[in-house]
Amino acid sequence: MANNPFKLNNPYDNEQENGPKKPRFSIFYYLAVILLLIGFQLAFFWSGSTKEIPYSEFRQLILQNKVVSVKIAPEKIYVKLKQPLESKVADNKPEAQKPTLQLPGASQEPSTEVTVVPIRDEGLVPLLESSGIKYEAIPGNSWIGELLQWILPFGLLIGIYFFMFRRMGGPSSQFMNISKNKAALYENLDEHTRISFKDVAGLDEAKGEVMEVVDFLKDPKKYTKLGGKLPKGVLLVGPPGTGKTLLAKAVAGEADVPFFSISGSDFVEMFVGVGAARVRDLFKQAKEKAPCIIFIDEIDAVGRSRGKGFMMGANDERENTLNQLLVEMDGFSTDKGVILMAATNRADVLDTALLRPGRFDRQVVVDKPDLKGRTDIFKVHTKNLSLSPDVILKALASQTPGFAGAEIANAANEAALLASRRGKQQIEMKDFEDAIERVIAGLEKKNKVINPKEKEIVAYHEAGHAIVSWLMPENDPVQKISIVPRGVSALGYTLNVPLEDRYLMTKGELIARICGLLGGRIAEEVVFGEVSTGAQNDLERVTEIAYNMVMVYGMSDKIGYLSFVDSNNPYTGGPSLDKKYGDETGRMIDLEVKSIIEEARNKVFNMLSENRNKLETLARELLAKEIVQYCQIEEILGKRPAGKFSEHLTHDCQNGVEIRQDESAPAPAAVSAEVPPKESSLSDKELEELEDAVKRLRQSRNLSSN
Repeated sequence: MANNPFKLNNPYDNEQENGPKKPRFSIFYYLAVILLLIGFQLAFFWSGSTKEIPYSEFRQLILQNKVVSVKIAPEKIYVKLKQPLESKVADNKPEAQKPTLQLPGASQEPSTEVTVVPIRDEGLVPLLESSGIKYEAIPGNSWIGELLQWILPFGLLIGIYFFMFRRMGGPSSQFMNISKNKAALYENLDEHTRISFKDVAGLDEAKGEVMEVVDFLKDPKKYTKLGGKLPKGVLLVGPPGTGKTLLAKAVAGEADVPFFSISGSDFVEMFVGVGAARVRDLFKQAKEKAPCIIFIDEIDAVGRSRGKGFMMGANDERENTLNQLLVEMDGFSTDKGVILMAATNRADVLDTALLRPGRFDRQVVVDKPDLKGRTDIFKVHTKNLSLSPDVILKALASQTPGFAGAEIANAANEAALLASRRGKQQIEMKDFEDAIERVIAGLEKKNKVINPKEKEIVAYHEAGHAIVSWLMPENDPVQKISIVPRGVSALGYTLNVPLEDRYLMTKGELIARICGLLGGRIAEEVVFGEVSTGAQNDLERVTEIAYNMVMVYGMSDKIGYLSFVDSNNPYTGGPSLDKKYGDETGRMIDLEVKSIIEEARNKVFNMLSENRNKLETLARELLAKEIVQYCQIEEILGKRPAGKFSEHLTHDCQNGVEIRQDESAPAPAAVSAEVPPKESSLSDKELEELEDAVKRLRQSRNLSSN
């Protein structure tokens, strides 16, 4: 990087290029340590309490009958006396003037044991026997024992160093390195581990934004020649599973610059000041590696608004970390080439100082993919799978509205596992459909025992859902009905698949959805004359939709065009916890919600009473087969009535496939002059390719049947 405009003018560059200098210790340090260890040895492991006497005095003590026992070793004789030996005046000096040396560890009391340096005396043993003194010979100290006497304390100190001090302060110590950041550095990635933008599908707009940042790092002169500046921060915002982290990995693979990756929770520890220290250390390393990218995943762990939940006298470590992060983002200049990327699904809780221009200059929304995006994602996740010719990815994409990229990847993987479990050589369309149902409704529990009475109630319940949704074209069409238990508590389910990606819903469609949800409970009431607890989830969703109609969308004539919602968070929006209305308005809201639900209940009751025969037929079919598909529903209930929004997904029941027919469907009317009609999701070329695939599928099936 000889011509790198982001090169830092660091006076320590030569030192960084040659590597960090090792600390130099003088020889005097080592000598001081050795002398200190010798002092410990002399103080604690050498005892000067045993007095050494001349051999002549030793013989006199024997003759005076003052010796109890004697131990004779080659290098020394150990003598035990009956009473302590009296001190004598040395060199005719007064006892007060006699110099004494008391070593640490030596006893202050007179000892009854003395030692004697032996001489060649053949008369010693007879003298001991004649005096009646016990004696014995003992082996002398070997050189190994002397050596161990000196090595043992050194080994003990070295062991203490390695097992205590080194664990606390060594290079790999977690205690001493607690202020170091935990970011993983990705640099010079190989082709096998590198993720590129080709691996990211369904996020064309978001990819375009971050690709511009990557291009800026690769060729900064292209942008700076007109006076532009490098953006400091890019914030990726979106629901979970939409590919924010995957997009950051693709940036790391494409940028070809050092990439620091860290989680927001890695900054916060139980020790005060650790988070701020880690932020400083992270940006210090980033400046040394510039140009580079820092990616903080789940930044809401440290970036929450300051002052919320603060208690008097408490030191909020998270706020200290956020303050340091704000200083670092605004402190380094734009010519150093350090870009901060972050991802979160809770942008509403982030501090406003963190979101201002100059820190996060760009906020890229990574939303759930549309039909085309889901098709592209299916292509990415099935490129390494062995697919059967009957697999149509566009049909799978139409069956998975609202799926995020992670859910599509999970469905593709589940389909591969199901096909392998069934012993197939290729993954068929049936495997994908079962995998999608498994992701939506949960694991199928065929072995769960249900008594016949409850099974009959479940059958009529699901048949009621299906008939109401079928006869009200504002609802999503019913693709499948099942009374096989799934998931935690679902004894059956009715699968409604939207016909297209929808972003707006009318009042009539919301009421139709309420009617479809009430169909199960009303069917039980019509057939059995009583209701069960199986409609709990349905009633929760009905209540939520009705309250949203009145309190959020302003669809009540009595309440008017008022909304009592706090929409700061687009992903968790709902009625505000802080009431913006009085008691009288609250009673009106409750009455309006009850009126909407009661009106829908009467409509569903009349509809099921008029179609009692179809309800009975569909319920008996469910009891016999447990699972009823679209074409069987069509045989029992007839063709689905045409609605305001035409069906873009039609079924070829003869061949068992689904095809899109967008060219025959008129565009929906615009809701207002400011909202244009929704265009077709597929082009003419894509429709032709789809029709060719259907024709090939029909030909292959005819050949196999012949």
